[in-house]
This record gives sequence, structure tokens and C-alpha cells, in this order.
Amino acid sequence: MAKVISIQEAISFIKDGDTIMVGGFMANGTPEQLVDALVEAGIKDLTLVCNDTGLPDKGVGKLVMHKQFKKIIATHVGLNKETGRQMAAGETEVVLVPQGTLVERIRAAGYGLGGILTPTGLGTLVEEGKEKITVDGKEYLLEKPLFADVALLYAARVDTAGNLVYKGSQNNFNNVMASAAKVTIVQAGELVEAGELDPNTVVTPGVFVNYIVEGGV
Repeated sequence: MAKVISIQEAISFIKDGDTIMVGGFMANGTPEQLVDALVEAGIKDLTLVCNDTGLPDKGVGKLVMHKQFKKIIATHVGLNKETGRQMAAGETEVVLVPQGTLVERIRAAGYGLGGILTPTGLGTLVEEGKEKITVDGKEYLLEKPLFADVALLYAARVDTAGNLVYKGSQNNFNNVMASAAKVTIVQAGELVEAGELDPNTVVTPGVFVNYIVEGGV
């Protein structure tokens, strides 16, 4: 049970100015109770790495509404008008990254790669300021790894060793983010003892998980 901590203890790992990754796709698979605790803690000047900024009242959108981000790296922000407003007003820096590129940059961080080569974004605003590399006569953008200080994830079933089982599409970014942060914290829909999970259903092994909080759906 050494990995199981309170939500308050979990949030104590996040400081003003940190970079956080938060799992979820349109808030599906987002650790809502961890997000709520982060809102309550009032931690600010954060950099967010996430697929999207949720909705105003759901997912990381709640953090957007409380203006706790100085920078957001995401694939789209259209579901949360406040993100767009902050972006247009210059209140929050928003960097839009193609979805496949975002997940590969996170994976590169987790797997110790120096970056990835992709043709996605060539000839668009995406290529601005990025190095181009030619391989076998074809040009690619070099996209560098994305790391985080803390990853906040959700899994439907978690054992006390930190092994994670996801329910359907709640997997989305959670699995790949687990390996790309200094500290990975998972909200468990259901917490069971080590050995109770069918190993064939485990997607993220416990070696990637530092801490677990009991949170429910």
C-alpha cells in the first residue's frame, strides 16, 4: 500500500510553474477528483500538456476557467471557449500540435528518444522555428520530446502495485503519459490488492506509477 496516498498528498507534488500532463480526450479518462483538488489548491502558472482543454465545467477546463495555466500545449481547444478567449487576449500561451505529433513527442520522452521525424506540418505554421531533416530524399520536421514534472492520470482498475487497467477509450493519452513525467499519479476508479488483476488486461505496468489515489469514476 506504499503507493496509495491521499489526494491532498498527491497535489502537494505540484508547485507553481510546473509542467503537468493530464490524461483524457474531451475529458473522457480525465482524473476529475485530482483536477478538482488542483483547482482548490490554487496552484498557478502551470504548463499543461493535454489532448484538449476539456469543457468549462469538466476536465482540465475547470483549471482554464480559474486561469491556472500560463501555457497550454494541446491538439485542439474548441470545446472550451474560455481557452480561445485567453489565447486571443494574450492571457495564456496556447501551442497547438497535431494530435499524432503530440502523442509521439510524449512517447519519445517516455522512451528516451531524442525526438521524432514527421512530415506532418511541413509548409504550415507548425514548422516555424523547427529543424528540418532530410532522410532518403524526403524532408521531415524534427519534433522534440515533451516531458512533465507530474502526470495526473485515470484508470478504471488499479492494484496497489500501480498496475493499470483502462475501460475502453479512457485509455487515450493516459498510458503514454505514464512514462513521460518525473512523478506519475493515478486516480483509481477501483483499487484492488496486488495480484487481483488479470495480467492480460494490464496496459500500464506499475513500474511507471509513483502514487495512487482512490477516487472512483
